[in-house]
Amino acid sequence: MRYVLSRIPSLLATLLAVSVLTFLLTSLLPGDPALQILGAENATPEAIAAVRAELGLDDPMPVRYLNWLGDALTGDFGRSYRTNEPVADAIIDRLPVTAEIGILAIVIALLLAIPLGILSAYKAGSRIDRAISGTSFGLLAVPNFMVAILLIYVFAVSLGVLPATGWVNFTDNPAQNLRAALLPALSLAIAEMAVYTRLLRTDMIATLQQDFVTMARVKGVSDRRILFRHALRPSSFSLMTVAGVQVGAIIGGSVVIETLFALPGVGRLLFDAVVQRDLVMVQGVALVIAVSYVVVNFTVDILYSFLDPRISHGRSAARV
Repeated sequence: MRYVLSRIPSLLATLLAVSVLTFLLTSLLPGDPALQILGAENATPEAIAAVRAELGLDDPMPVRYLNWLGDALTGDFGRSYRTNEPVADAIIDRLPVTAEIGILAIVIALLLAIPLGILSAYKAGSRIDRAISGTSFGLLAVPNFMVAILLIYVFAVSLGVLPATGWVNFTDNPAQNLRAALLPALSLAIAEMAVYTRLLRTDMIATLQQDFVTMARVKGVSDRRILFRHALRPSSFSLMTVAGVQVGAIIGGSVVIETLFALPGVGRLLFDAVVQRDLVMVQGVALVIAVSYVVVNFTVDILYSFLDPRISHGRSAARV
């Protein structure tokens, strides 16, 4: 608990920095933000004056930031100038789609990476190891939108077994929801699976050379038990940390993937807001994504310290 409390000031400082950067994201754009919001065709002097008054663009920047931050802390991110919809409501409506795709992508990546990483480490130096390592290395070089296009061609166009676009809510039809989510999740999971496989392989090889593993083998413990009971847990700490860090990559990738698959998620919302020059929406969505990324990484850091107490003890000793 002491370690958790010691990390809270760092979390708050990071969140404050994120809020400043998100505010500056749209406030420092070249030109008049009101003109960017309205567009040249609607930018009458009266309309520009109304937007500047509503957003407080004539106030000093520190005052505008404090007003914006105060509203954001209460959940008020403003209203979209394109749809007049509250930004917070738009995000809440679309967040379940992005969260489902992201969680499913991580689950698929781990389900594939853990057995592949264990097998590659167990067969280190063999043809199987080289095949798995080479494939993983190659997949790292393929962008997720290329994977998505390939999956669409194979499973939607050629085989026709999965839909290429559209979304069905889980509460309406769980089976159709899973079919709609599978290809987008796979598109995000492939690259993550390659990262997890290579990382787990490296850690497992190091763990299998430890004295306690040698002792277990001397005692006649089966290879399966050694791999899954003795070696996997100490080798999974780095994997868990990277999985948490990669949430940011999945959130970023969701912008492209949700656009390709026409999914009503937060990533698609951000893309549409950028195209439509809806700066208020862009600012709100960017803040939510950035804060989610920071909070997830903080949570992973805390969980890591509980799974491996040496982390918190080591840092406490370093301060002493």
